[in-house]
Amino acid sequence: MSITDWPAAERPREKLLQHGAAALSDAELLALFLRVGLPGVSAVDLARQLLNRFGSLNGLFAASRNAFAAVPGMGDAKYAQLQAVQEMARRALGETLRQSDALTSPEAVRDYLRLWLRGRDVEVFAALFLDNGHRVLAAEEMARGTLQEARVYPREIARRALAWNAAAVIVAHNHPSGCAEPSQADELLTRQLRHALDLLEIRLLDHFLVAGHQVVSFAERGLL
Repeated sequence: MSITDWPAAERPREKLLQHGAAALSDAELLALFLRVGLPGVSAVDLARQLLNRFGSLNGLFAASRNAFAAVPGMGDAKYAQLQAVQEMARRALGETLRQSDALTSPEAVRDYLRLWLRGRDVEVFAALFLDNGHRVLAAEEMARGTLQEARVYPREIARRALAWNAAAVIVAHNHPSGCAEPSQADELLTRQLRHALDLLEIRLLDHFLVAGHQVVSFAERGLL
């Protein structure tokens, strides 16, 4: 049965307009993004198939171009749209962080970093430079490396912090392998970076590790 044949109150679009986006399930939200299904398969059923295939919305957003395009009915056009949705969400969160105290919006910081760094094929090291009110002045990718390693120089992060006249810094990197445990090298780099910034009276607020949908805080682990 086509969605147009459903009772009006059960159609995702009408349901959203009447009750708000929060009232929709993941499959219903995804169906609105897909717009149409396949012959004999409604958009909602296709959305459920995608969620089952990739495990969750996070898994879908992290899917590679080839993995996404391998699903019948999907392709480069839909993949590009999906990436655009992610980037718009990341930029909207970035605007929120520039207007509010990052320390009072920890989930916004995590969501921003997850959208920025997950799904990368290589390790990427990034930094958020903050003012005295812990509002984000800038977000910069500082290093990009191999599958296992991105070479990071604490003096370069310190130099950029001075360039932005930052009072504090949050750093983050991803593990393409999906392992959410900080390595000894990660811990050593954190100590070196904190020391370099301390000399300049700039606070290192946290170091986050992004692995798939997980975001691990070094500060919460007592590693800072």
